[in-house]
Amino acid sequence: MSEEQPTAGASEDADEVRATDADAWATACAEDLEAEKARRRTQYGPPPGSAAEELRKLVDAVADRLSGLRTPLLGAVAGPAAQQVVRQVVQQAKNAVEPVMERNPDVFDHLAAAGGELLAAYRSAVQAQETRWTGPDGRDKGEGTAPGERIDLD
Repeated sequence: MSEEQPTAGASEDADEVRATDADAWATACAEDLEAEKARRRTQYGPPPGSAAEELRKLVDAVADRLSGLRTPLLGAVAGPAAQQVVRQVVQQAKNAVEPVMERNPDVFDHLAAAGGELLAAYRSAVQAQETRWTGPDGRDKGEGTAPGERIDLD
């Protein structure tokens, strides 16, 4: 019986083929992922940023909106002075919030997630209460179960 022992070169070639196949698979997956991300960006627009970035955008939008408001209640004389006060208040708020967002950007992501969880808990509680009020079929439990009482409106 003549059994051939694999040579060292054949073993190395097999390892290289396996490594190339694994690299090809990883490369193909990465290309597919990038193509899917590009498709979603064109379909839905750019993905939202972190919660800190979104808060920064919100503050900027509110600041722009407030600085552009005219104040008819204060009259023409107080209008420019009121706008200046609004700009100062908005700038102070931005100056106070900006360092916090810079130091702790993850905090806002956690707060956003917690807010989502609180909203889900509230929604669940409201739906459970509505089910108790209306019954499982959605009809009001009080319909037709008790005799009506006449109320004299005169």
